[in-house]
Amino acid sequence: MLKLNNVSASYGGPLVLKDVSIDIGKGEIVAIVGPNGAGKTTLFRTISGLLKPVSGNITFDGTELTGLKPYEISRLGIAHVPEGRKIFPSLTVLENLQMGAYNPAARKVVEESLKEVFDLFPRLKERIKQKAGTLSGGERQMLAIARGLMSKPKLLMLDEPSLGLAPRLVEEVFRKIIEIHEVYGISILLVEQRVTEALRMSDRGYVIEEGKIVMSGNVNDLLGNPHVKRAYLGL
Repeated sequence: MLKLNNVSASYGGPLVLKDVSIDIGKGEIVAIVGPNGAGKTTLFRTISGLLKPVSGNITFDGTELTGLKPYEISRLGIAHVPEGRKIFPSLTVLENLQMGAYNPAARKVVEESLKEVFDLFPRLKERIKQKAGTLSGGERQMLAIARGLMSKPKLLMLDEPSLGLAPRLVEEVFRKIIEIHEVYGISILLVEQRVTEALRMSDRGYVIEEGKIVMSGNVNDLLGNPHVKRAYLGL
């Protein structure tokens, strides 16, 4: 589905991503884990077209993404839910969701999509007319994910969905991510600081350090790897 082949990227200075190659198959959950500053968010920005790669290529369902604008990439079926729950605080919950259905295909089924996200996140339906800026942190994260789903994606990219949330809210968000995958069959690319939880809910994972993929494999192999245990699990 999504393939990155030797992708390097920078913000005009030293390379932040260095010859990164990953792939995500249809219906998979794939985790990207690593320390702060390793390049995880840069990887997402490069996939979604917010940052142009210096070298390498990215394809999605056989279509070359390199050189496409972010809205063109979104129309192909990739939804990027960025770190920090970047919602529109002055708009209502409903207006935020409607903003997610901006591509032509999604606009045709917006009412159906609203029903689906309200079934998934009933708390958002209760707050449908409320300004998004007045929501709790957990509710904002749910709104950010729901807004991504409104674009009817084939691939949902989630950047640090648990960041800043209380433990009970983290568990709820993770349950919703698994539910999205099971009910809708959407492929998910997950960047997450909670390494154990991220890997356990995924099919495969990649470890990125200093902009390079240093390790990849299935969940059990990564969780049992001595370096992963020492560096990320505190074991």
